[in-house]
Amino acid sequence: MSDTSAPASSLLEERVIRKITWRLIPFLMLLYFVAFLDRINVGFAALTMNRDVGLTAQMFGLGSGIFFLGYFVFEVPSTVILHKVGARFWIGRVMITWGLVSIAMAFTRGPISFYVLRFLLGVAEAGFFPGIILYISYWFPANHRSAATALFMAAAPAAGLIGSPVSGALMQMNGMLGLRGWQWLFLVEGGPALVLGLITFWYLTDRPAEAQWLDAEERAWLTQAIVEEQTALTDPRSYSVWRAMMDWKVLALSLAYFGTSAGLYTIGFWAPLIVRSLGFSVFRVGFLVAIPNLIAVIGMVLWSRHSDRTGERYWHAAIACLVAAIGMAMAAHAGTSAILAITGLSLTAFGVSAAKPPLWSLPTMFFGGTAAAASIGLINSLGTLGGFVGPIMVGANSGGGGHFSRGLTMVGGTLIVSAVTILILRFVIQGETNQNLPTRKAL
Repeated sequence: MSDTSAPASSLLEERVIRKITWRLIPFLMLLYFVAFLDRINVGFAALTMNRDVGLTAQMFGLGSGIFFLGYFVFEVPSTVILHKVGARFWIGRVMITWGLVSIAMAFTRGPISFYVLRFLLGVAEAGFFPGIILYISYWFPANHRSAATALFMAAAPAAGLIGSPVSGALMQMNGMLGLRGWQWLFLVEGGPALVLGLITFWYLTDRPAEAQWLDAEERAWLTQAIVEEQTALTDPRSYSVWRAMMDWKVLALSLAYFGTSAGLYTIGFWAPLIVRSLGFSVFRVGFLVAIPNLIAVIGMVLWSRHSDRTGERYWHAAIACLVAAIGMAMAAHAGTSAILAITGLSLTAFGVSAAKPPLWSLPTMFFGGTAAAASIGLINSLGTLGGFVGPIMVGANSGGGGHFSRGLTMVGGTLIVSAVTILILRFVIQGETNQNLPTRKAL
């Protein structure tokens, strides 16, 4: 009996995972693609906007990073609301709001309006990314979650890969209808968020039990698989929002995520200016900045699949952080060598992108329910402050010109801290597990 039921169950699992992957992941990738593009397109706009509206390197670094202050303040409540009201409504609301603010960026007139709009963009987008991470945990069992997360998160480097040459081309529309190129950039790239926000209202399904595009057997299997995983979270703190948020594992994961965010947004905001400082035109910068993102997309997916096959998360995240740190150091000391600079940026883009999926597989192993929503929101809000600190480090240490070495080295240091934190977390968790084994055997 068991010999025939096991293969049947395996075939059912394979069929369900394939269906939900094709139904959900491409759409979620498209949403994140637009979100990430709206976050980082300011790096291309800066090629001419900074001069037009009077922004110094320090002002640009502060304004780029201030996005994450608004993001930080509203991240946890927004993620908890998503868990309560459903992803379909809340993600749609988030996208429409940020699309409006992103379009408003075209009307930046000086440092103050730049700061205010970047802050409001962070407020508008708060809850989107952790909400999607939580949403994936509703649909994908743990042994498939890292690969699903990697496919979703591949949209971030893909936004750089495709968006970089597109942004470079939009910058060539300078003067059309009396608008500057950077204004066209914000107008054109902000519009898709509004359209996709409306589509989200009817396309997404909140929970597996509501998925009419799965047959009854598939819905039953998936619902049971997710419920069994949640039931296995026997620690009562798993279901307490405030206890979960104060858990030391949440704080450790926040610190680990901090470095990856600092690296990711340093690349996103500063790579165009770093490459431009080597003497390339705005148009060629768009294609050169696409190279690190291409490497990140491919490497991220392959790295995460290996993590799922082996079932290992900690070393995969830590090693990727160290690779990113090496790349940051290489870019910092590239001098006038475009090859070294692009190689360094590519290693960094791969490392920070590859570290995130295995890292994001950990919170849902510790927490469930509303506590998972709160812990994921807190990890993302605290960790994403690295996106505030990283760009500021580069801007504050640029000396008012194209001197990026010191700032990039400092950001590389945060990645080393991330790697060490992940490994400490791994060994402490392993120690706690080993201590509990005798007790479980005695029971």
